[in-house]
Amino acid sequence: MTLSPSPAQAVSRPRPRPRIRPRHGPGPRKRSRGTALVGWGFIGPFAAVFGLVFLAPIGYAFYLSLMRDRLIGGTAFVGADNYVRALTDPQFWDASARVGLFLLVQVPLMLGIALLVALALDSGRLYGRAFFRVAVFLPYAVPAVVASLMWGFMYGARFGLVGNLSESLGLSLPDPLSPALVLASIGNVVTWEFVGYNTLIFYAALKVVPRSLYEAAAIDGAGEWRTIAAIKLPAIRGALAIATIFSVIGSFQLFNEPNILQNLAPNAITSAYTPNLYTYSLAFSGQQHNYAATVALVMGALTALIAYAVQLRGMRKG
Repeated sequence: MTLSPSPAQAVSRPRPRPRIRPRHGPGPRKRSRGTALVGWGFIGPFAAVFGLVFLAPIGYAFYLSLMRDRLIGGTAFVGADNYVRALTDPQFWDASARVGLFLLVQVPLMLGIALLVALALDSGRLYGRAFFRVAVFLPYAVPAVVASLMWGFMYGARFGLVGNLSESLGLSLPDPLSPALVLASIGNVVTWEFVGYNTLIFYAALKVVPRSLYEAAAIDGAGEWRTIAAIKLPAIRGALAIATIFSVIGSFQLFNEPNILQNLAPNAITSAYTPNLYTYSLAFSGQQHNYAATVALVMGALTALIAYAVQLRGMRKG
């Protein structure tokens, strides 16, 4: 005989709660796949443009460097023969040594002037800082071709400023476009163009230095030069390294200035005066596209190696 519970017991007894099955989201593998797709959606346009305008030309240049045009048989695969020729080419190494000498002299001089100007602007003691900021940066806004033509006219010993000064003073001034002075003349043009650009980099780095450091130095009795040596220069070390790397790369890519001035000084600036000018002459004047691609790749590898060494040295702490 089974006793049924009374109504009071039935009401007081708790009813079992229904079991609710938890809703599981997508698995970890599906979530990671969705995250990867979102990431590729963001970097996809950049990757496509990067591959089209950077990787594809390098790949095509490498393909050309492995071939050679022959009078009989057309284009033939020659492997590393073009690279062996480039590494033993005296014209290429003379041009590389010339731009190496150029960067050893011009880059420290240009960066030194830019650093002094940036420190003067940041000191707060320079009258008319707004005018000087614009005046120093203005040459960078002038295209390299226009700057080269302008300075080439001033360098002219027969028709330019140097020639007029020689006639007016009755002196025989040195010819800036002579073989002995033309590299220094090109260095002067490049320095005039890029001092403002590097000044802007240094000045921007100086503006983010905490003012509390200057206040602490003033309390300790540090003078202006001590503040520069102990606070400002260490604080902009990264900017100095970046500017140096850009300047080294720009020196090895020297092309516009000698190419423009070559018409004014054909005896001083040859077709192999710089590596880029040599590559241009091989490709468009000598129709040696395969060897020109080889020289360009070798020069690119050499530039990357030196820039990386400068970066390691500049970013080293201590």
